[in-house]
Amino acid sequence: MPSKKLGFSIVLASILIGFSSWGFLVHRTVNQLAIYNLPAPLQSFFHADMNYLVENAPRPDVRRNTDKTEDTKHFVDLEAFGPNAATEMPLDWESAVKKYSKDSLIKYGWGPYNAMMQYDHLVAAFKSKNKDSINFYAADLGHYIADLHVPLHTTMNYDGQLTGQKGLHGLWESFIPELRIDQYQLYNTHKAKYLKNPAAALWVDIRKASALLPEMFEKEKEVSRAFTPEQKYKMQMYYGRNTRMYTKEFAEAYANVLGSTINTQLIASANLLSDFWYTAWVNGGKPAFTTRAIGDNLDVEINSFKKNQLIKDSFLLSKKVKSKD
Repeated sequence: MPSKKLGFSIVLASILIGFSSWGFLVHRTVNQLAIYNLPAPLQSFFHADMNYLVENAPRPDVRRNTDKTEDTKHFVDLEAFGPNAATEMPLDWESAVKKYSKDSLIKYGWGPYNAMMQYDHLVAAFKSKNKDSINFYAADLGHYIADLHVPLHTTMNYDGQLTGQKGLHGLWESFIPELRIDQYQLYNTHKAKYLKNPAAALWVDIRKASALLPEMFEKEKEVSRAFTPEQKYKMQMYYGRNTRMYTKEFAEAYANVLGSTINTQLIASANLLSDFWYTAWVNGGKPAFTTRAIGDNLDVEINSFKKNQLIKDSFLLSKKVKSKD
C-alpha cells in the first residue's frame, strides 16, 4: 500500500491520479532551480549532470514500491510528538530516539532526521570525490527537503481526512502546481549560503510549513461552500476503478484563494536545497572538480532564469520529462 502521506497526484495533461509527494513536476523543478543558486565551480559541476538530478528527483517515491522502510522518511506527524514538537523536537537522530523511541519515530515520521542522514552521505561523497555518489545523494536530498516544505507532511491530518477534506493532499501539492506552474515566479535572488547548523535551518522551514496548515484547511472549506458536490468532484476511471477526483474548476478556485503560497513553498524548497548542497560541498573539502567542463547552455539558462522565462524558453526540464511518470 502507498504511504498515507504520499497522496493523490492529479496530472492535468492526462487527468489521471497517482501516488506521489509534491508531484514529479515540482520535485524536478526544485532540483533544477537549486542548481542556479549555486556558486562556481559547484554550479557548473551539478549543471553538467542536471538531467540526472532532475530526472531522478522523484526516485524516493518510486523506491516505495520495493522498499517498505521508505514511506515514513518523507514526513513528520508533529502532533504525535507533543503540542510543542515543532520547537522542541531534538535536532539529531540519537537524541530524538532517546526522547521518543525509534519505533515511534518510524511510525509517525522521521523525515527531518532522514534528510540529515542524506546530507551526511553527501558530505562523505564530496570528501571521497565520488561523482556518482555525489549526484545520487544530491538528487535524493532534494526530494526529502522538498517534501518537508509541504505543510501536509507535518500533520496527522495529512489528507484532510480528519476534517472531512479527504483529497486535499494531492490537490495542494500536485494538481494545483500542474495547473499553475506556467504562472509561477520561479526566479528569486537567493544565493546559496553556508549553514552553520543545517538541521536547525531545516526545522525553521518545517515550522513555517506547519504554520500554513490552518489557512489551508479553512480556505478549502471556504471555497467548498460555493460548490455543489457535483461541481467539486468528478468520477474518473483509473486502473479499472471508478475514482473520485477534484474538478479543474474547484482546483482553480482553491488556487486563487491560496495566492502565492504553493509557489512560495516551491521556491523555499529550492533555496534551502541549494544551501544544503553548498554546505555539504564546503564541509566535504570543496573538491574542485577540475575535470568537469562547464555546460554550454549554463549562461543562457541563468539569464532565462533571471527573466523568469525558463518555461517560455523551454529550459525547464520538468516540463519535458514524461517517459517514466
